[in-house]
Amino acid sequence: MEKFTLINKARSRIKVFEPFEESSKNSYMVNVILISYGCVFKRSSKPVMKGSKVESIEEARKEYKKLLEQGWEKTYRFNSYFLKNGE
Repeated sequence: MEKFTLINKARSRIKVFEPFEESSKNSYMVNVILISYGCVFKRSSKPVMKGSKVESIEEARKEYKKLLEQGWEKTYRFNSYFLKNGE
């Protein structure tokens, strides 16, 4: 599953939806999504991430759909800020 970033109409807030990867081998967290949220102060700067939450895939889909209905758009602008080592 790939990572998706949504930005609001005012271009001031973002939400990042990505697969949650638990570091422990005995993880009970299967099929969940990490949703991180933050603010954009300047278009040319890194967004300030305020927090995150872990949701089931179903709940994450509902939130994603709701945001799209509110006018949020998919963006690739901030992907370089969220790349992990080796990506």
